[in-house]
Amino acid sequence: MAIDAAPQTPQIQYKPLHPTFVAEASGVDLTKPTPELVAEIKNGLAQYGVLVFRKTGLDDDSHVALSRLFGELDDVTPYNKLGRLNRLKYDELFDVSNVDGDGNIIQPKSQRGILGRGNTIFHVDSSFNPRRAGYSLLLAHQLPPKGFGGETEFADSRTAYADLPQETKDKIADWALMHSQHHSRRVASPGEPLLEEERFLPKSHPFGVHKLVQLHEPSGRTNMYIANHAYAVQGKDLEEGQQEIRALLDHATQSKYVTAVHWYDEGDLVIWDNTCVMHRACPGAFEGQYKRDMRRTTVHDSSSFAWGLNKVGDTWRSGLP
Repeated sequence: MAIDAAPQTPQIQYKPLHPTFVAEASGVDLTKPTPELVAEIKNGLAQYGVLVFRKTGLDDDSHVALSRLFGELDDVTPYNKLGRLNRLKYDELFDVSNVDGDGNIIQPKSQRGILGRGNTIFHVDSSFNPRRAGYSLLLAHQLPPKGFGGETEFADSRTAYADLPQETKDKIADWALMHSQHHSRRVASPGEPLLEEERFLPKSHPFGVHKLVQLHEPSGRTNMYIANHAYAVQGKDLEEGQQEIRALLDHATQSKYVTAVHWYDEGDLVIWDNTCVMHRACPGAFEGQYKRDMRRTTVHDSSSFAWGLNKVGDTWRSGLP
């Protein structure tokens, strides 16, 4: 289903990059954000799910300052307690680069390289936590040479849900999915011995539990909240549930629901709404050779579905270094 073009505002102009979602946004200075500007950006996100801003001029300070206007930010402190040191200035900045604390390029076969492979399959941020992510703001600091990969792909899970047969919609209407970051890592690296260790098994940590079919409140559209973090369908046989999840993921990641965002320059910023799109980092020839320094802030979801079926106020994280 094609979306109606979002109305142009005095500040923001939109150039759609796909028939149903994703737009390039221009006409604003993100280094001087205001609550009014952020409200306009949120309106654009309700329409498109993903907005791309080019050559923003943002640095760590202004990136975090902008992000704080979107809502309460997640931070890396719980992950640091598990042994990974944050090389960045702010605890609110998630280091999703291929650069270690000493500035070296992370090698694909290292522990961090293996764990990071989970980012290359479609997911949503923090669905494995008690309180899921709302908006993510990803800023490019250093990019590999053009032609070496490293794009970010997005999948339109609202339109994917709308296109499901009514029989399927009826079947999944009340399903709740159990999410685990350990599971998506195993999906991304099948047979990897490291991930057979007890600490990396999905059942070694609590699951984030969220309803599959939800109202996306900003747009009023129904969304299928799914990701490769989804380990099981609550109340179903594990194997049967995983087959159902795989079928839904295969449907939602068909090429007609997916588009790639290309990173052109340092300072490019992509903002997306995890509650209505999936994303993945595309691998490429840059891995192990060139730096791809990307830094993300993550805004806690504030919708009615933010905590899913989890205990409100829980603060555990299932990530490991």
